[in-house]
Amino acid sequence: MRWPWRKAARPIEPRLAISSRAMELQTAKEILAEVFDARPGEVEEMIQRRLVERSWYEETMACGVLRW
Repeated sequence: MRWPWRKAARPIEPRLAISSRAMELQTAKEILAEVFDARPGEVEEMIQRRLVERSWYEETMACGVLRW
């Protein structure tokens, strides 16, 4: 006899181990794709281009080349 409040046994489904940072990045990419009407590859290219620009700016400022 089964107790009425007990649920039937079922296999445990594995949970995906995704970090919150990775989920945030994926969500941001989806938002960018929607806002700019771009494909995922184009969004990735936009992000890479921005990272290159930012690193160039930081290197330039560290050398003291640009003064505002």
